Amino acid sequence: MKTLFLIVSSMVVASILTVSTGWCHGVEGYVEQSNAHCITAMYDDGEPMSYAEVEIKEPQSEIAFQTGRTDRNGCFIVKAETPGLWTAVVSDGMGHRLALEFTVEADGKQSETVEKTARPTASSKMGRLPGIIAGLSVILGLCGFFYGWKARRTDKG
Repeated sequence: MKTLFLIVSSMVVASILTVSTGWCHGVEGYVEQSNAHCITAMYDDGEPMSYAEVEIKEPQSEIAFQTGRTDRNGCFIVKAETPGLWTAVVSDGMGHRLALEFTVEADGKQSETVEKTARPTASSKMGRLPGIIAGLSVILGLCGFFYGWKARRTDKG
């Protein structure tokens, strides 16, 4: 019994050592600092558009160059190399959409200036507080109209 235990445990140890060192492939990686465009998307109150869908398109291309999601801070990094005007579209899936354009210079370098062009789907000239007040006024006005209509019909009847 003792001999069987030694044989089995030796085989287990040998198989673990063989598999872990000889027959598996490893992975390597590195972090590199490079010239890239950092796209930052946020709502009008300053809150980041966390985990929003991003689609990057090359100049004169309908096919997406890169897709992904922003991080929790609303940032997305792309290394664009083709010269021209690139397009980035950020969408949070709840109706908020932001389209940004940036240029890459012809010599292959990233341009230092990023042209920000925000194109929200629901653009409003009003701020948040006047919008809330206007919405509540409409709701209360409609309620008053319907209660007045109901009271008028009850008095006659």
